[in-house]
Amino acid sequence: MNINEKLAQKLISEQFPQWENLAIRPVEKSGWDNRTFHLGDDMTMRLPSSKEYAPQIVKEFQWLPLLGQAITTCQITTPLALGMPSEVYPWHWTVNRWIEGETACAERIQDLNKFAKALGLFLNELQKIDSAGGPVAGLHNFFRGGDLAVYKEEVRQAIPGIKNKDEQKIAERLWYDALSSQWERTPVWVHGDIACGNILVCKGQLKAVIDFGQLAIGDPACDLTIAWNLFTGESRDIFRNTLALDKNTWIRALGWTFWKTLCWPVKGTHIKQILSEVYSDYRQLCGE
Repeated sequence: MNINEKLAQKLISEQFPQWENLAIRPVEKSGWDNRTFHLGDDMTMRLPSSKEYAPQIVKEFQWLPLLGQAITTCQITTPLALGMPSEVYPWHWTVNRWIEGETACAERIQDLNKFAKALGLFLNELQKIDSAGGPVAGLHNFFRGGDLAVYKEEVRQAIPGIKNKDEQKIAERLWYDALSSQWERTPVWVHGDIACGNILVCKGQLKAVIDFGQLAIGDPACDLTIAWNLFTGESRDIFRNTLALDKNTWIRALGWTFWKTLCWPVKGTHIKQILSEVYSDYRQLCGE
């Protein structure tokens, strides 16, 4: 489906005519799951790109207002209106409040240690929100917050591709240990995709966390992969110490990072460096 400005304008005119005179233009960087457009200066439109992402929209519209009331460390996405499926577009869509900022990267962050602390505090707040009745991790969010064993076969096929035999052995141990425990406490809220592209920075500080399409309740380990995708050394230690999570949860976090880096590497990431640090931190957690 061609999700463009013309379609966005038609949807606004049909369903929210009070906004039909506002300028519509694509945002500079739109995600894979959704196409996002500016609606005037203060709002955005968020349209799923295909049917597998469509359930995320209603979920966000239902739960983000609740989360927003409890989050004080930074801004999060604020839904303003829910668009209905129609003849021209078959899925729900939303109008959200626009948040100014740049996507996170080390070069845009003033103090990585303070940033690690701030992001850790955000996750602490998120995990403390009452999760009763929340959407359990599953197919709707690609099992983020669920059982890592869903990706067992994918990793099993990928590990032989690790050329260094010592690293291959460490990888096999790490993956085995990551699958050997589960979150045994009350399910907590998980964002599901805490990545640089979903974290906004303004003047070097944490401004907002956006894109809650993978939102669910479950195991928080999946939200910790940023420890290896952004933080290093002291900042990673600060992030880890800010979160009151046990050793097994951090091993599962290493498992999530290992799976994503090995099987679905993001273009432009330093894959070898991330995997090397994952192996090193695993050894450290094991007391080696």
